[in-house]
Amino acid sequence: MDTISLWQMWCIAGVILCIIEIFTPVLFFLNIGFACFCSAIVAAFGFSLTLQVICFAVFSAIFLIWLRPILIKQKHSGQPDTIEMYIGKTAKVVEKVTKYSGRIAIFGEEWQAKSLSDEEFDIGSQVKIVKNDSIVMYVEKL
Repeated sequence: MDTISLWQMWCIAGVILCIIEIFTPVLFFLNIGFACFCSAIVAAFGFSLTLQVICFAVFSAIFLIWLRPILIKQKHSGQPDTIEMYIGKTAKVVEKVTKYSGRIAIFGEEWQAKSLSDEEFDIGSQVKIVKNDSIVMYVEKL
């Protein structure tokens, strides 16, 4: 059985960091993972461990300072905040909405809902979403 070489260890570390990024989408681990892949290339050409670690540190800094802001900007460009896209839209009441409770459906999703006024909305009626508070949508008459 062959022993694992340094370039393979760098690749494994890079893959693990990319997987961590999937579960914590902060665009930090992805950049460090990219630096691991750069170090793997250096290791594959047979350079010393010292040079590999220096390469890792330099590319980590470059990716975090230069690439991360670009990725963050691209991630957030043109996309409204998830909750903001519901404001002003029409929803269907699926459970009677009162000042204290209720449920609405919009875009195939169900949300907790409350009436902004003392008005009540029966199942099947259409309402307008005017604001939200966490997972609760506040609605008014259409």
